[in-house]
Amino acid sequence: MRYWLFKSEPNTWGWDDQLARGDKGEEWDGVRNYQARNFMREMSVGDRGFFYHSVNEKRIVGIVEVIAEAHPDSTTDDPRWECVDIKAVQPVARPVTLDEIKNDPRLADMVLVKNSRLSVQPVTEEEWNILCEMAGVTP
Repeated sequence: MRYWLFKSEPNTWGWDDQLARGDKGEEWDGVRNYQARNFMREMSVGDRGFFYHSVNEKRIVGIVEVIAEAHPDSTTDDPRWECVDIKAVQPVARPVTLDEIKNDPRLADMVLVKNSRLSVQPVTEEEWNILCEMAGVTP
């Protein structure tokens, strides 16, 4: 299993929207960055990810699971763009802010710290475990 972080503006698609989709999940569509798209191409069903509210909140609010591997993004006819489907697994007990992540020296090499603009990014197993502990959830 691999780990990821999915960023979304909460007023566009927030954690409550993701939860409302239930086990059907939702396409993680609209990504128009080649690096983020390539990360989605690496994902497998069962991989886990953090759901991160960007913009004003800048915090991890939930855990999701990949339920469909990369496929054409339904929001465009351009074959270059693909997406995965994810479903909500659980909210975190305590949201973890970007400031907390940046201030933890164990997370200094995390992609979120080095490239906070990337909308889909990998998370190492060590980072996953640290962040789950900070968020009050079992890894």
